[in-house]
Amino acid sequence: MPATPTPPVAARRPVTAVHHGHSRTDDYDWLRAKDDPEVLAHLEAENEHTQARTAHLADLRQQIFDEIKARTLETDLSVPTRVRGFWYYGRSFEGKQYGASCRVRVTDPDSWTPPQPAEAAQPDEPALPGEEVLLDLDALAGEHEFFSLGGSSISPDDNLLAYATDVVGDERYTVRVKDLTTGELLADELTGVLGGVTWGGTPDHFYYSTIDETWRPDKVWRHRLGTEQADDELVFHEPDARYFVGAGRTRSRRYVVIVASSKNTSEFHVLDATDPAAEPWCFAAREEGIEYSLDHAVLGGVDTFLVLHNATGPEFELATAPPRPTPRTEWVPLLAHDPAVRLEDVDAYADHLVVGQRSDGLPRVRILELGPDPAAPVTDDWLVDFPGELSTSGAGGNPSFEQPTVRVGMTSMIEPSSVYDLDLRTRERTLLKQAPVLGGYDPADYEEHRVWATAPDGVRVPISVVHRRGVRGADGTEPVPLLLYGYGAYETSIDPYFSAARLSMLDRGAAFAIAHVRGGGELGRHWYDDGKLAHKQHTFDDFIACARHLVATGWTTADVLVAEGASAGGLLMGAVANQAPDAFGGIVTTVPFVDTLTSMLDASLPLTVTEYDEWGNPEGDPEAYDLIASYSPYDNVADLPYPPILAETSINDTRVLYVEPAKWVAKLRATAPEADVLLRIEMAAGHGGVSGRYRAWHDRAFSLAWILDRMGLAGVGIPPNDSL
Repeated sequence: MPATPTPPVAARRPVTAVHHGHSRTDDYDWLRAKDDPEVLAHLEAENEHTQARTAHLADLRQQIFDEIKARTLETDLSVPTRVRGFWYYGRSFEGKQYGASCRVRVTDPDSWTPPQPAEAAQPDEPALPGEEVLLDLDALAGEHEFFSLGGSSISPDDNLLAYATDVVGDERYTVRVKDLTTGELLADELTGVLGGVTWGGTPDHFYYSTIDETWRPDKVWRHRLGTEQADDELVFHEPDARYFVGAGRTRSRRYVVIVASSKNTSEFHVLDATDPAAEPWCFAAREEGIEYSLDHAVLGGVDTFLVLHNATGPEFELATAPPRPTPRTEWVPLLAHDPAVRLEDVDAYADHLVVGQRSDGLPRVRILELGPDPAAPVTDDWLVDFPGELSTSGAGGNPSFEQPTVRVGMTSMIEPSSVYDLDLRTRERTLLKQAPVLGGYDPADYEEHRVWATAPDGVRVPISVVHRRGVRGADGTEPVPLLLYGYGAYETSIDPYFSAARLSMLDRGAAFAIAHVRGGGELGRHWYDDGKLAHKQHTFDDFIACARHLVATGWTTADVLVAEGASAGGLLMGAVANQAPDAFGGIVTTVPFVDTLTSMLDASLPLTVTEYDEWGNPEGDPEAYDLIASYSPYDNVADLPYPPILAETSINDTRVLYVEPAKWVAKLRATAPEADVLLRIEMAAGHGGVSGRYRAWHDRAFSLAWILDRMGLAGVGIPPNDSL
């Protein structure tokens, strides 16, 4: 039997700092010198060690990749979406990483029924007559190891396409403009842009955001086509380091809006979209703790702003206001605050409003039909409902203000993503497309459940579970290996969703579960508030309670229960590893925020100051320092019986620097010599991991193979007559 490879050992080079009377020594801070050859050599050694330790899983990784590929219709198309006189859609091709974006002209201006492209069309064949390829993404990616399309936007006259690309992974994009009538690129080239651009009301100018030295979007610029970026006009600058800024255009195309928002406060500035020289004006000045969003509607023939705000309650209220500077004392309720319903967003159309809301722990679509009376504009109010205990739905692909239909998406743990068009006159739904899962997939072969754990303070925490039918024995009580996923931050909800890649685990006899812990938004704003700042420990308590509940009720056993989380969910993984190492048989954590205290003490780092409202300010507040120090994974590493840990990160991540997991792994090995810890670093990627679907499949296959190995299922094949 070959000897177990020896892991890399990072040298200890202590650096001591004092905050609020606390002395804190960091042995591995030298690993943040990204361009230092010694640091790079250490990271490469970590990758080599991980590859050596997982070499026995190479065949399984290839099997999983092949399974994901076999389930995927590689040559495929999205459902066309209408914008003015064109239908837009995306295409993917077998063997291609990225695909293409396309459009065709609308042939019947009165019809909102999307055309049906030829799904088997090859790359050199049009999927619809008159197809125009807007962007060949594989050609744009070229030989770059990483490629991301940050956003693309069509000019108001439909003749120009502005698009943003990132070939590094640091989310600093380059914007180019393509003339769709000639296929040529204009001379305009903008660098250092965050994401995409927003066109004004005329095709001669657009707006974009740039970032400061801490990666905070702080400025909005106006660019006039044919001019140099150095000559662009600064339209808005936000000096407060807690606030992000961005620009967008109302669906009515009447206004450009600029939002400045912190974690708990927002402020909107408005420009006339039709005026290339418009100056922004403030709709309602920021008030600490007051969040609101803005959209333009026409209610009973009257121009109106829709204001979704939390001034009257934490679950938000929908109000109306005139399109001028209006203090919140003059906002008029349209949907009053309801403590049982979290209003999350609203979109205005000519004849209806679409409200995204959360009730009973799941997102739902709500329709407000509009009539001619401006004093009572809502003539009907109803929910779009789907069957299924864990069905998740939301509106999307509805860009046109005039459209008479609503496009809705639905998924669950067992139902692949489906796209429907909803006829508001009849309320009938037409299924336009369900994501294909090849190999004879049948949702009836799987079961999904909602179960509830009880946290130490008595709060009930929901868990969504899926598994293959029959794996729990004839009576449905046999424990099975289980992967438990968690996040729990920023009011981000991890709702039930379908994953074709997950089938490789389910078909081998494992279950998958999501712990909907506090800090997320699954049960409303209060669920978020009760898992942040001074209440952050609730997030960790909830996840541990979910793990122990799944064991206590016979779903699984601790030795084959694997936990997984990413980014802020990686902090969750690091914290529960310290607080309950016995609860898990393995932990996977991706781009993990595990050196929380160090990062939050450094205001020069990306995102730190903007995160004070989420985690606290340990530099300025001794209580915040003590609180974060009490759970920060790196600071609480001890000689504990940790389960095996796989940490994954990316060298160019600007949100959670690679140094956090690199330091954490080094300290785990030094402090707990028996710990089995692996570090895998993508050397050409950012926070979202590798780019390209095949690379992403290989990436997920690596993680799943390790997870299956921890579950004791690495040698288990998928059953005959299964989803393949």
